[in-house]
Amino acid sequence: MFMGEYQHSIDDKGRMIVPAKFRDALGSTFVVTRGLDQCLFVYPLQEWSVLEQKLKSLPLMKADARAFTRFFFSGATECELDKQGRVNIPNNLVEHAKLQKDCVVIGVSNRVEIWSKEAWSDYSLQSESSFNEIAEKLVDFNFDL
Repeated sequence: MFMGEYQHSIDDKGRMIVPAKFRDALGSTFVVTRGLDQCLFVYPLQEWSVLEQKLKSLPLMKADARAFTRFFFSGATECELDKQGRVNIPNNLVEHAKLQKDCVVIGVSNRVEIWSKEAWSDYSLQSESSFNEIAEKLVDFNFDL
């Protein structure tokens, strides 16, 4: 399980140190893809396989299902850690998440997310102000803390 928030930086070549606490669970090879809310999703290969099966089960005849699957898979790439614990993030993904020097890496249960510091700050402020309201809506999903 991934959890926590870490401040890191990305260099001009797209290399970013992966938090040490995430490295073992991610493994030496993992998948990075476009995420929602202008971030990147990072999955261990086992979790990616589970997600791939779910996406394959979406109805091909539905335009939204095709569009989402295209978006998700076309941005996906297998990545590896180098000897310094860095990942080289492809330029198209750097551009998608608008990553600049300062990044935030967060653990979200079965995946890791990579955010630009500015986007994460904006998202956090917006979500924090409506956290109680969001929590109340989760009751509709039979979820209780």
